[in-house]
Amino acid sequence: MLRLVIVRLLAAVPVLLVVSLVSFGLTLLVPGDIASEMAGPTATAADVQRVRVELGLDQPPLARMVQWYGGVARGDLGRSILLNQSVGAAVLERLPVTLSLTFMALALACLIGVPAGLLAAAKVRRWPDQVTMAGAMVGLSVPDFWLGLVFIWVFGVQLHWLPTGGFVAPSVDVVGWLRSIALPAGSLALTQLGPIARMTRSAALEVAGSDFIRTARAKGLTEPRVFARHVLAGAMVPILTVVGIGFGLSLGGALVVEQVFSLPGVGRLVIGAVLRRDWPVIQGGLLLTTCIFVLVNLVVDLLYLWVDPRLRENA
Repeated sequence: MLRLVIVRLLAAVPVLLVVSLVSFGLTLLVPGDIASEMAGPTATAADVQRVRVELGLDQPPLARMVQWYGGVARGDLGRSILLNQSVGAAVLERLPVTLSLTFMALALACLIGVPAGLLAAAKVRRWPDQVTMAGAMVGLSVPDFWLGLVFIWVFGVQLHWLPTGGFVAPSVDVVGWLRSIALPAGSLALTQLGPIARMTRSAALEVAGSDFIRTARAKGLTEPRVFARHVLAGAMVPILTVVGIGFGLSLGGALVVEQVFSLPGVGRLVIGAVLRRDWPVIQGGLLLTTCIFVLVNLVVDLLYLWVDPRLRENA
């Protein structure tokens, strides 16, 4: 298992390198001059040049990139140009919002998608199967931000059941946190529910034809018990795979959903940085979210070994 962790962490190094290079390259393509904006409309050319020197924008791109990588190696992601705050502190301050949204959405998608996929496999080619797969296709086709707008109009504006924006920390009020996260998490969950349900159905149908499942049925176990205990256990590896992918998609979707619901998360921070040309925040935010995605995939790989002991021989 230790060997697997080391191999996965080493494999993550080129991924992080590519992401950092792409994010740095994108900052060079952003139009406009941040030094001119910070100096103000009445600034002279000398004032703009002074601001540019203070921000290090007078240096060549290669020198700036080497300097940034040196800071990353020391654990320093730089300082936000407009927030007057270190990038690490700014991201970590908003990270709990994004992670709570992502994990809540994924939990909802799993709690609904896995049982729905098992039901579809148990009732294959019957109306529960057809309804489940049709619903999964709808979830795959509808954008999460559009679902968010619909949820705001229905549950917030028309029914007045849930707030349409803002965030309450769970340490302050758990019920308030659930209310503030319900609509954005629901809009993200519906887009991931479809892939999870479809993969669960496909994996369950494959496992249901195995010899040990026929043995379980021959022992007199009821069909719901066979699917809940034996089929689900045999189908966990592909289900975990699609859940790991779903986490990455949910994390990316949270960047947009946070804008829709005015959540003070990393997504809103990064999008605001793009609009204001705050390039240290863009680079640091993308790098940290990529690190989180890599770590989650490592956890998924370790869960493979836990749910399927046969894989431990090659780990």
